[in-house]
Amino acid sequence: MPDSRVPRLRRFLVCEPRHFAVQYSINPWMHPDTPVDVDLARAQWQALIRAYRDHGHTVETVEPVAELPDMVFAANCALVLGGRVLGSLFHAPERRPESTAYDAWFVGAGYEVHRAESVCEGEGDLVPAGRFVLAGTGFRTTREAHRQAQELFGVPVISLQLVDPRFYHLDTALFVLDDGEDGNIAYYPEAFTPGSRAVLARLYPDAVIATREDALAFGLNSVSDGRHVFVASRAKELADQLDRQGYVPVPLDLSEFQKAGGGIKCCTQELRP
Repeated sequence: MPDSRVPRLRRFLVCEPRHFAVQYSINPWMHPDTPVDVDLARAQWQALIRAYRDHGHTVETVEPVAELPDMVFAANCALVLGGRVLGSLFHAPERRPESTAYDAWFVGAGYEVHRAESVCEGEGDLVPAGRFVLAGTGFRTTREAHRQAQELFGVPVISLQLVDPRFYHLDTALFVLDDGEDGNIAYYPEAFTPGSRAVLARLYPDAVIATREDALAFGLNSVSDGRHVFVASRAKELADQLDRQGYVPVPLDLSEFQKAGGGIKCCTQELRP
């Protein structure tokens, strides 16, 4: 059955965790008195990059800035779709300077960059899913940013309300398994309001449903190329479900980054042509 899944080669943008630390608290996972093993974080991040390249994906890097410990979480910097970039306007003042560094990279790479008009945290809350963009709100990205994304990209945006502060970004509670017209997702229903759960059930009746344990292990902060799923190594039941569905789990340990509320997807911005 796994042979029926065909991967699509991706191009990713990442940022080395050279200055990664937990210096402030802007989500329930962050405790500034928690020590971070920078060497371990770098080794875990390097293993992620090797895994991407070993599976044929292209990885670009942006230079980290010393005063920006969360810059490693590249997914939050923008949404890139159809060669256009919707840049971020972070909710937390501590992260807002990251946008300048990332926007400069995009401009230098020849992208058309559009500034967010209201709080917008990139792929943290804006998740392309075939014919839609699934869009989270409730803690960070605003519904006004959802509307801006729809106008900019010309893709229907489906707003989803998050209710559990541990799942403060959509990409901590949901990820896309296949991005074709009839693609599928994995998600944790309890992260959403009843109405949003009903929308997801209607759109994705065959979705993979994660357990609470796997969701809290950042199993849904995963990256799929349509065949291989780069998934948190502690999300074992989710990996088993994916295997039964014909996907190939690629377990990775990014536990140091969970101290800041991040994981595999948080570290990965996709550059969509």
